[in-house]
Amino acid sequence: MTIKALFWDIGGVLLTNGWDREQRADVTARFGLDNNEFTERHKLAVPELELGRMTLDEYLAQVVFYQPRSFGKEEFRAAMEAESQPDEAALALARDLGQRWRMYSLNNEGHDLNAYRIATYHLDEFLLAFFTSCYLGVMKPNPAVYRLGLRLAQLSPEQTVMIDDRIQNVEAARSVGMQAIQFKNAAQLKADLEALGIS
Repeated sequence: MTIKALFWDIGGVLLTNGWDREQRADVTARFGLDNNEFTERHKLAVPELELGRMTLDEYLAQVVFYQPRSFGKEEFRAAMEAESQPDEAALALARDLGQRWRMYSLNNEGHDLNAYRIATYHLDEFLLAFFTSCYLGVMKPNPAVYRLGLRLAQLSPEQTVMIDDRIQNVEAARSVGMQAIQFKNAAQLKADLEALGIS
């Protein structure tokens, strides 16, 4: 069947991860937080954040500001946002492909950080819709999130390619019938897409 659309992960593909282990370690060290204590609180709160059932302010209240701090919530939030950096080569490739192909995001992220990243890096200029866990109420690698994204885009699995940096998410996409590529870098992705007839 002819490929009609591409689905993109955002963190680890188009941009750095939004609030993953490396980003959290960097920010908590900068603010002098106990990383073990932070991690335990984060583990309990992050699923609710990424499923859209908790705002970023509510997450921070539980994970950081449950006791007085020498810094404010806005300062900490700005540091979180600053961790998001572009993969310029991947973005350039996506922008180019977006001129000829239907493209969507399919990613796990909380609403506030997702909105910040879309606006800052103008992802809505080449992605038609954002099938994000905070809106869908289900997260990768649950196969249900891929099926839901396909239904919303009105596509069959065989008509699509999922691009993700995590092998577990690639395997989950394949399990529902999508073609899937594990992203390592833009040059590798370009070659793998060309092998599928996407250029």
